[in-house]
Amino acid sequence: MSTTIRLGAGGGFWGDAYDPAEELLRQGRLDFMCFDFLAELTMAILHRQKKRNPDSGYVPDVLSFMTSLAPIAREHGTCLVSNGGGANPLAAGRAIADALRREGSPGMKIGVVGGDDLMHRLDALIADGLPLVNTATGEGDLKSLRDRILCANVYAGADGIMQAVQAGADIVVTGRVADSALFVGPILQRLGKGYDDPDLVAAAITAGHIAECAAGCTGGMSSRFDEMPHMGRVGFPIIEFEADGSAVVTKLPDTGGRVDEFTVKEHLVYEIGDPRSYAAPDGIADFTAPSLREIAPDRVRVSGCKGAGRPRQLKLLIGYADGWIGEGFMLFPWPRALERARKAQATLSERFERLGLNADDILFSYVGVNALHGPAAPWPAAADMNEVGLRVAVRTRTQEEAEKVRRACTHLWIMGPGGTSFGAPFKPRPAVSLWPTVIDRELVESTMEIIES
Repeated sequence: MSTTIRLGAGGGFWGDAYDPAEELLRQGRLDFMCFDFLAELTMAILHRQKKRNPDSGYVPDVLSFMTSLAPIAREHGTCLVSNGGGANPLAAGRAIADALRREGSPGMKIGVVGGDDLMHRLDALIADGLPLVNTATGEGDLKSLRDRILCANVYAGADGIMQAVQAGADIVVTGRVADSALFVGPILQRLGKGYDDPDLVAAAITAGHIAECAAGCTGGMSSRFDEMPHMGRVGFPIIEFEADGSAVVTKLPDTGGRVDEFTVKEHLVYEIGDPRSYAAPDGIADFTAPSLREIAPDRVRVSGCKGAGRPRQLKLLIGYADGWIGEGFMLFPWPRALERARKAQATLSERFERLGLNADDILFSYVGVNALHGPAAPWPAAADMNEVGLRVAVRTRTQEEAEKVRRACTHLWIMGPGGTSFGAPFKPRPAVSLWPTVIDRELVESTMEIIES
């Protein structure tokens, strides 16, 4: 009996493409397909939705993806694992079960994993004197933000996922778990392992980290993107994980993109701090230890992973309302495109002053000049550019102040230079800031329940 576990990535964010996931599910001979739908700000957005409607708060894609893919997964014996439950995994599980019953797929088990949401415990934790220091800034006065806090979610590990797979779940829907945990849970459960082999856990974390962003290791987000073939039909990655902790990263033949040592290395160092001590809730991986070797076209073997035990503390990410954003964008043509853009900035600044704008921060940037590199960008040598865009973004305390920005930008429709191109005005939008902190592992407990379609 083969001990190889085949895991495919079904998506790397809320809004990712559906067709590579279906293609991989049909042809990949997968044991598990894992979907990472969440980003740092996503939880705050979903909590706001849940506050308006208690039956919402999950990523809409989790309902459409799981409902459409479940019959194919059942046919191929593949378990679907997703963190798309977001702020309301129980509602997501119920919605998926209801949809599957309506669509003629009864009797499927949906494992709902929770325990990450600490909003209901936050006051008690603060009252108990838990520091909850902002690990990015060193600030410690969380009480001053209490009435503006939108969400407080721990980055949980693989425990609940392992329980769901052990219970025979066809679909697993979680709240906020670490991205790599979507892969770690199935791997450890299928191998019948716990956390007592830190090197094996580190290998599972490494494999999950490489594959979690789907096309991120098959040519997407690459500094060599212009060399990647047929990215419009990119293949999502497959992890072939062995019991000894080695793994092969690959993709379906005749799909776009590429898997080579470079694309795998690029994603291995994506969003990490110290590469020698990458702390996930399930263990600590040394990303300097693995050996990567291309063993065939689009096949890279990863071996020699090393790790340490599970960290004592878990990441807790708190999102809070932090004012409003007003913004505008306009595009200026040749001739004298840059001069027109600079004059438009000066005109907007005058309008802001005349309107009495009360702003916390104002940012002007020239698209085509310094929008990405900011003050590090050299001023263009060309005297006359074909076109230049001007973007203004303003942070304010109130929606009313942000609305002044929108109105001032529309004033340039006639007050501004001839030939200027404008899109539809941007509506003011609420700003969310993040307060990263840590909490002792013992204060967090994963939950799991099974729902049947």
